[in-house]
Amino acid sequence: MRALRGLAHLRPPPPTAPGRRPDGFALLAPELAHVRASLLGLLGSAHPGLAHVARFAGAAQQLRSVLVLLCAHATNGRGAQWPNKHAAPAAPDHDIPLTRPGVLHNSHPSMPTHPASFTGVFHLRPPRLRTDPPRAQAPPGPPRLLPTQLRLAQIVEMVHIASVLHDGVHEQHENKLSILAGDFLLGRASAALARLGEPQVVELIASVISNQAEGEMLRHLSMLRDPWDIYLRRSYLKTASLMAKGACASVALGGCSGHWQDAAYTYGRNLGIAYQLVQDTLEHPLGITGPVLFAAEEHPDLHPLIRRNLAGEGDIQKARHYVARSQG
Repeated sequence: MRALRGLAHLRPPPPTAPGRRPDGFALLAPELAHVRASLLGLLGSAHPGLAHVARFAGAAQQLRSVLVLLCAHATNGRGAQWPNKHAAPAAPDHDIPLTRPGVLHNSHPSMPTHPASFTGVFHLRPPRLRTDPPRAQAPPGPPRLLPTQLRLAQIVEMVHIASVLHDGVHEQHENKLSILAGDFLLGRASAALARLGEPQVVELIASVISNQAEGEMLRHLSMLRDPWDIYLRRSYLKTASLMAKGACASVALGGCSGHWQDAAYTYGRNLGIAYQLVQDTLEHPLGITGPVLFAAEEHPDLHPLIRRNLAGEGDIQKARHYVARSQG
């Protein structure tokens, strides 16, 4: 549960004070409020622990959602396929909860489970299904933002939270709850992704999940090769891949291709790597990170520790000591 409680710090920052550069969170406040509000209905689960995860996902920082929506605002209307995308009616599947009332996900909806119900023969009654599933209200904000792009903003956030939960198990040796919660979010994200009906977008976001697994494996890779190359590759796979491919997917949903997608991907990639460098500087996580590699440039005694991936006894404490003494 510590991994779940650790998500509590993921809150949107306060609006930027007047006179400073525009704040993406403030500019997109109506859209982000809609994304948060509809995400809980999209994720819903009968299990209390998984419902708790859904609430955390709805309160997440939404940095990746902001990137997706800003790219959509910047490029919608500029691609050759925009008339087709904009004129196409919104698919009804987008706003239907992922747990459909006509699908048996848990116990049978008309079958009692109290002990007395087993004393006699149970006569099965057909469940009364809703013929009009609840639909989310139309999102506020500029009309040129497509429903598929709003849904993508939710999907990338679900993938991110799943990664945070899985990382928490690695770092804290938690029980299976965090793994199951992360898998639950990935399953929900996959179902929502399939409903978008865009093969390129499905492939982009699906590849992020494998990228994150590859990045996790790099934690255990020998640092005998160039440590900076391994660290930056890991930063891309674990963090920047989702930002880069999420931005690219958002542009693709708006009907842009070619250099528009390339520009969105490049921006997301560079932003993601820079974000990870800053996070490692602020949080000092365990392992070979930017601060450790910068410190090694001032303190060569760190190099043997880095080559063995800080796996020796006392290596982490020594690395922290050198980082504290460095200027990086």
